[in-house]
Amino acid sequence: MTVLVTGSAGHLGEALMRSLRAQGRTARGIDIKPSAFTDMVGSIADHAFIRQAMSGISHVIHAATLHKPHVATHDNRDFLDTNGGGTLNLLEEAVATDVASFVFTSTTSTFGAALTPAAGEPAAWVTEDMLPVAKNIYGVTKLAAEGLCELFARSSGLPVVILRTSRFFPESDDDPDIRIGYSAENAQANELLHRRVDIADVVGAHLLALDKAPAIGFGRYIISATTPFSANDLAAIRRDASLVVERLFPGAGALYASRGWKMSPTLDRVYVNARARRELGWQPRYDFRFVLDCLRNNREWRSPLALDIGLKGYHDEGFAEGPDPVG
Repeated sequence: MTVLVTGSAGHLGEALMRSLRAQGRTARGIDIKPSAFTDMVGSIADHAFIRQAMSGISHVIHAATLHKPHVATHDNRDFLDTNGGGTLNLLEEAVATDVASFVFTSTTSTFGAALTPAAGEPAAWVTEDMLPVAKNIYGVTKLAAEGLCELFARSSGLPVVILRTSRFFPESDDDPDIRIGYSAENAQANELLHRRVDIADVVGAHLLALDKAPAIGFGRYIISATTPFSANDLAAIRRDASLVVERLFPGAGALYASRGWKMSPTLDRVYVNARARRELGWQPRYDFRFVLDCLRNNREWRSPLALDIGLKGYHDEGFAEGPDPVG
């Protein structure tokens, strides 16, 4: 029972390989870059390479992708070839080799422009039923790859689960106002309220999806930390998020002040993970309440897995702003 993990040199790919090996499960990592967690080096856009890599595979976790930071350094064709063509290669070989389950790592970025309400409107309550409006080639190609996954699930009976993950990278934000106004740790703790998830919880969702895909057949799930907000809070968090946070977590402001942190003034969206918790049995641990508990007890709030993997970046070369071009 061998699991193929694509993108094994990346943040999530390494986390998956570490976790599968720790559980004693046989895993084969593939990536375009060599690493301690990469067993075969090659491109998912190379069908011959994928055919070779899929030999003896019973399950697939497809995490390899060109990401949003690559938009500044790669052209549209690169995104089509990797995110679209690479996914097609894997799906075709998965059907040909009769794999038991196929898990595709997608992104909440597929929602695109639908995530930003008009001025004066409440924050967006983002569920799997929201209609995506892609904003860039990254979103377009991830949506296309999702469509391929659904097509193969329905036409070939391949058990497929799509996981739309929210932010889990440790690098600084690509918004210059956030980078200037908040430390990376402060900004990422804030995001656990509405648009972030710890990589350990992402791995947990993938492993559950891997096992449950045959029973599900086809499913699509948002993977983000459980928000403390309800739909009734959406107007208020768009006006002043700190007031709502203090109502839900009395003393949170003082804890933040003791660390020199500050709360985001407004929030424009809330990712809702209810379907994943209900249908996958997923129970994310690292949420905003966990952050506050750790601050009270002077403990680290990020998972050991997140700390072990650390910063990676998405490019070999360095940039003035950090490991990736941001703007």
